[in-house]
Amino acid sequence: MIKSLSCTRMPKTAISAALAIAFSSISTTSLAANTNVAKLASVAAAADIERITVRGAYFGQQNADALKTPTLLVDVPQSLSVISSEQIQEQGFVSIADILQYTPGASIGQGEGHRDQMTIRGQNTTADFFIDGLRDDVQYFRPLYNLDRVEILRGSNALLFGRGGGGGIVNRVTKTASTNDTFTALNANIDTFANTLVAVDHNNVLSGSEAIRLNAYYEHLDNHRDEYDGDRFAINPTYTNNISDVTQLVLSYEYIDDDRVVDRGVPSLNGKPLEGVEDTFFGSPELNFTTLQAHVFRGRLDHQLSETWSINTTVQYADFDKLYQNLYPIGFDDTANTVSLDGYKDATERENLIIQFNAVGQFDTGSLEHTLLIGAEYGKQDTDNSRRDTLFTDSNDDQITFTFSDPLIIPAVGFTDFVRDRTSEVSFSSIFLQDEVKITEQFILVAGLRYDQFDIDVTDRIEIANGSTDGNNGLLGRKDTETSPRVGAIYKPNDDISFYVSLSRSFLPRSGDQFLSLSLSTQALEPEEFENREVGLKWNVTDKLSFTTALFEVTRENGTVTDPFNPENSLITGTETKGFEMQLVGYLTDSWQINAGYSNLDADETGRVVQGALGNRALSQVPENMLTVWNRYQVNSQWAVALGVIYQSEQFASLSNNVELPDFTRVDAAVYYDVSEDLQVQLNVENLFDEDYFPSAHNDNNITIGEPLNARLSMSYQF
Repeated sequence: MIKSLSCTRMPKTAISAALAIAFSSISTTSLAANTNVAKLASVAAAADIERITVRGAYFGQQNADALKTPTLLVDVPQSLSVISSEQIQEQGFVSIADILQYTPGASIGQGEGHRDQMTIRGQNTTADFFIDGLRDDVQYFRPLYNLDRVEILRGSNALLFGRGGGGGIVNRVTKTASTNDTFTALNANIDTFANTLVAVDHNNVLSGSEAIRLNAYYEHLDNHRDEYDGDRFAINPTYTNNISDVTQLVLSYEYIDDDRVVDRGVPSLNGKPLEGVEDTFFGSPELNFTTLQAHVFRGRLDHQLSETWSINTTVQYADFDKLYQNLYPIGFDDTANTVSLDGYKDATERENLIIQFNAVGQFDTGSLEHTLLIGAEYGKQDTDNSRRDTLFTDSNDDQITFTFSDPLIIPAVGFTDFVRDRTSEVSFSSIFLQDEVKITEQFILVAGLRYDQFDIDVTDRIEIANGSTDGNNGLLGRKDTETSPRVGAIYKPNDDISFYVSLSRSFLPRSGDQFLSLSLSTQALEPEEFENREVGLKWNVTDKLSFTTALFEVTRENGTVTDPFNPENSLITGTETKGFEMQLVGYLTDSWQINAGYSNLDADETGRVVQGALGNRALSQVPENMLTVWNRYQVNSQWAVALGVIYQSEQFASLSNNVELPDFTRVDAAVYYDVSEDLQVQLNVENLFDEDYFPSAHNDNNITIGEPLNARLSMSYQF
């Protein structure tokens, strides 16, 4: 069997003080594993073939999670963070956004109130999400109930992930059935606003070689905002069959159902978020909602060919049905006491088929030690998307201005005929090769290349009905072939410290990350290109404490950004992000655990000219300084306490740079009590000092209001 290695603008004076206590998320129990990775392939005994994953001192896995090779974390020439299921539970995280707020170099987006959206190293995305190493690019809120951990990799790297991922990616690693033990874990929690969650994790060993596992949860959604509520639930059974000592089959099915009110926040006034409307809902509780039903089937087969070679194949089919409709603010006039609204209704159906194959070989050629990765991927994604604009009776338009009141008295409104009605058929195929070569005990070279072919055909039913006299017959398409290199060099003075330098590239086709932006004008354009240059240091300070730091530059050519003056349009531009990150993760003492991070980002347009002079603007939703610290202290065998801090400097709401979200400092705390070996109780307090803050935005007039002081009480029982 393959053994599982378990682990898991601020004043400069303030920054200097903060850096003394910060920085890197590699894994708190990770740093004492055997450095001879090749020996892993020959470990055999018992009945499980468990994936080599981002645990212990290792990053990567045997079966398609993230970096795909069993490599020591200290030998990875890339900045990354790993958030374990234990950390998710201890900090009371219930969303990807919660995790990203405690991740350096990453900031959250509003996502128009219906999806996960993030910015990593200045690159905003709704699609750079993966699950068990497979693309998960539909727009929705991803649940955390069935996760073993979340891996956040920063820096462009299409070699491993294919298109997109210009600033980095988020990979969720799910729990699977284990033949080691039968157990049941129950969790329930409720917060100040009556947001309630219950979850179950049951693993049942059927025999020495077979097991089933069921993860399920239900959450009633509520928060501090008027009219907001919703319900979501999911169920994820998995089956594991250790067919032999060297072969394992894992099957999984997941159903997700999400139904919630869409809240796009508050408008701005005089260059900052509108004040005094913390509870006001700028929409309609009847019209603002989103629904999602998703079915995801996955099968994975692992096989150990020999002591030096292993292979794995994963097949995933997913069916998503998404509806989203809303009214949202586009302006506020305090003199006239009026508010302006716009809106639309959007429906998406998507079917995904992805097949991924990886072969990993660990062998020597003379004095050189190789870890060779050979892979291939094929995918087919069919999307049907339509949009209708709002139509207000009084204005006979999709927008309207009317007298502000709380709550809003919204004039009569309906929806137009389709303003967008498209289907797209995407197919992509890739082959990739990467070799990690240990040249000497001190020098490691990582080099590889990926070849991608991306083919999209779009049928625009509205253009077909309009005829081809305007030059557009409604049948659009483009085929792109791209090669994406990755090169890294690592110098290790000893086993516990490494210096690295790396260069990696990614691309994004002109159809955008959701295949919706291809038009008559853009189908002739080359894909967007991203390049990440990075130098860094990784240091295993002790067996339980690790430190990393990195300097990097990410450039984007032929990029598209949201038009700040018309959010439904895009602009073509270049961008450049220069930055610095540090992280510290592990145990400062036997009782004091820390997970801290700091990033400094300078992200701007490139090449923008206004009236003959350069007019580059700062990129939106990229705070210059971000600092996070989470401390957990074990008081005695039963009691533990924790204290966390999030600091973000000011950021612009959009590329216009007309509206600025102010900086904020949020303090969180927690208390843990082990009632018995099986029963644990914890209290998480968020925003301890009741700070008013605005963590994210979608544009200048869709700004999210952070939650005030609130508490979440949780109970966990295992048997």
